[in-house]
Amino acid sequence: MKTIVHWAVALLLTPWLAGCAPSRPEVAGGSVVTNPIDLNYRFQPDSVARREAADPVVEYFKGYYYLFASKSGGYWRSADLAKWEYIACSTIPTLDDYAPTILAYGDTLYFTASSTATRIFKNAHPETDAWEEVDTKFAYAQHDPSFFKDDDGRVYLYWGCSDVEPISGVEVDPGDGFRAIGTPRVLIAHHGDKYGWEVPGANNEEPRQGWNEGPCMVKHGGRYYLQYAAPGTQYRVYADGSYAGDAPLGPFTYVEDSPFSLKPGGFIGGAGHGHTFRDKYGNYWHVASMTIAVRHIFERRLGLFPLVVSERYGLYAPTTFADYPFLVPDRKVDFENEAIGMGWNLLSYRKAADASSSIQGHGPELANDEKVETWWAAQTGDEGEWLRIDLGKPMEVNAIHVNFADHDARVDHAPLIYQYDIAGSADGEKWTTLVDATRNTDDAPHRLHTLDAPVSARYLRIRNAREVEACFSLSGLRVFGRGDGAAPRGVTGFRATRDERDRRAYRFVWDAQDDATGYILRWGTYEGRPTHSVVVYGNTYEARYFNRDSDYRFSVSAFNENGECPSPTKYE
Repeated sequence: MKTIVHWAVALLLTPWLAGCAPSRPEVAGGSVVTNPIDLNYRFQPDSVARREAADPVVEYFKGYYYLFASKSGGYWRSADLAKWEYIACSTIPTLDDYAPTILAYGDTLYFTASSTATRIFKNAHPETDAWEEVDTKFAYAQHDPSFFKDDDGRVYLYWGCSDVEPISGVEVDPGDGFRAIGTPRVLIAHHGDKYGWEVPGANNEEPRQGWNEGPCMVKHGGRYYLQYAAPGTQYRVYADGSYAGDAPLGPFTYVEDSPFSLKPGGFIGGAGHGHTFRDKYGNYWHVASMTIAVRHIFERRLGLFPLVVSERYGLYAPTTFADYPFLVPDRKVDFENEAIGMGWNLLSYRKAADASSSIQGHGPELANDEKVETWWAAQTGDEGEWLRIDLGKPMEVNAIHVNFADHDARVDHAPLIYQYDIAGSADGEKWTTLVDATRNTDDAPHRLHTLDAPVSARYLRIRNAREVEACFSLSGLRVFGRGDGAAPRGVTGFRATRDERDRRAYRFVWDAQDDATGYILRWGTYEGRPTHSVVVYGNTYEARYFNRDSDYRFSVSAFNENGECPSPTKYE
């Protein structure tokens, strides 16, 4: 084992937290959101009730963003990437095939999905469910397809979803039924021996090849970035990496700083099988699959991440606190140098909690442990069931993120509408309503409530206002705002140790701090710029998702409800 000492942390990619983090310009104007995206995720017809949406694709078309995802029974549209309108769809018979892709071509939107016999559909007005089938001439079986239209109007189709077969691509002719022009080319092979993040397992530990899948092409600055996902959708380490080249069909070279989209820590993990797109202002975003995988390995959600496009550092998605409230700006933004985080800190982590009732194994402490995979469940779905969190002292509350767990829901449940209220109190006796959702009509399992003005409260209570056909249950009642104390001091004793027998693996340790909620481990392959990060609760961490032949620079900082305070930075 080789131990490398790195003194704590470098630049903040996006200062999501308040406190003593370096100040940078804050973005003003837009909508406040968080992840997972607040959608009416559909229940799937399995032996156990669970929701799913995955393998997303977004395109801006005729003034709206259109979002398609696997197994959703329809699709969504939005004017601002914040509020989504669901459009049920019955005119695409292949809609529930996995891994949809869409193409905006001329005045028409085209759709296809994974299939051994490709079927393509079109709609010039996708705000209505009136899709028509194209006389398709594409003759190759494909899974996880992805369309790409180049600046010259030529169109390409990429695909791949296998632990054996490569990612492939070919030019197609939309004017002739998407007939392939030439023969498909092999573009990306498996290299789990070199790239640890391609190896399957919860910690990339299994001795086999993972699934390379979900390609997506992006062109920027004259360069083509072919993105792909690995190692499997059920893992928090599910990520997207990329190869780069000078032509849409290559040849391509691996981008050393891959994966560019990775989120193994925090409340919800996973940032793979995504799609990169531009909003109407020219900002790049990456929409990707996030995982729960408790009731079923395909229990999944969707996440939206800003994508930095840097001439020096390439493409990367700052995912550190992408499940904290952030702003979707209403203008062109430099994501590399402007902050979109709201500066609100997590106030509720592992604070004392109690409830009206609980099911064994699903106690109230599981509603604020920052794990979407665990949840509190009341014994019933009756009106009046409640959960309460004691923040320990009055704090400034700005937002509350409500994540329902659907415990004991019916398999055929659709939709499941929760009605509730959230109240705050200084003493646990006198309560003031902060959120009134007692007349809610939305199927919204992951709703962020942003208060009109900050409120001082010590206790937060959510109460069921209408009987539901499930247990009233929460995987996360997350409270955001500002504490009135000090941010943690700089981290000491940091060690990064690379496994000499397997250079894809690192182990980290640092001195624990009593006043820290958690820590942010950052790294990258570029001098002076950490492009990746993970939130860690504890003072040790092991990861096996590194590239065998890459050199890394690491740093760590501590955060709490008052903010984050990295140490003065120094790299070796």
